[in-house]
Amino acid sequence: MADNKKTNIGWKILISLVLAGILVMLGFQVYEWWLARRAHFVRYQAFGIEIPTNYGIHGIDVSKYQETVDWESVKDMKVEDVQIGFAFIKATEGNGNEDRCFKRNWKKAKEAGVTRGAYHFFIATKSGKTQAENFISTVELQPGDLPPVLDVEQSYGVKSDKLRQRVKEFLETIENYYGVKPILYTNVDFYKQILKDEFDHYPLWVAHYLQKEKPRIYRDWHFWQHSEQGHVNGILYKVDFNVFNGDSTEFRSLLID
Repeated sequence: MADNKKTNIGWKILISLVLAGILVMLGFQVYEWWLARRAHFVRYQAFGIEIPTNYGIHGIDVSKYQETVDWESVKDMKVEDVQIGFAFIKATEGNGNEDRCFKRNWKKAKEAGVTRGAYHFFIATKSGKTQAENFISTVELQPGDLPPVLDVEQSYGVKSDKLRQRVKEFLETIENYYGVKPILYTNVDFYKQILKDEFDHYPLWVAHYLQKEKPRIYRDWHFWQHSEQGHVNGILYKVDFNVFNGDSTEFRSLLID
């Protein structure tokens, strides 16, 4: 009799745990649905910033700080001739961190027809190779995606020569794995003072907010992050805005085959 009671108690505990797990999963699904609906109803009359008009291809970059994004609304928003055509999405940071919104953003951006690219936020105190392996284990690139991006903008007290060595490790590991030359993201001053001329052969995505026509940098560039104060339908919070330095043919030639 005692054994039967223990068995019944064990089954009750097991069933309770299973039911609790199901309720938790349903709770997360309902919460995600609510966040998506909230994002869907975020609407702006305009992008909220001055848009450089001498560029034809515009985009944004997002991370967990924009929370849940309604990518259909992002894609559908058009103000005069400006429409969001591409998005860089944060994937990883450092040796083992993955952006908590990456998987959803990566999937939903593609479903909405927004050309996507994934980027890694570089921690200069960590191994470049190990950080590259974190990105590789997280991001599966497909034809039509933008090349992978390394975001390096802080030294964390690391000497410049050591930082450049680790950046090279990351870029070379990524290029060897994906078979495509990665894009380097940084700001004008960091490129000039820290990275210098050792990375001039990589495509550049440069941040610079002080000029309206083009970034103040001496070398060629592919993307320009011209504002961090933009608004887009389907995104509750401010978002970075970018332009591509070229026409649609040049843009397509940059994409992964």
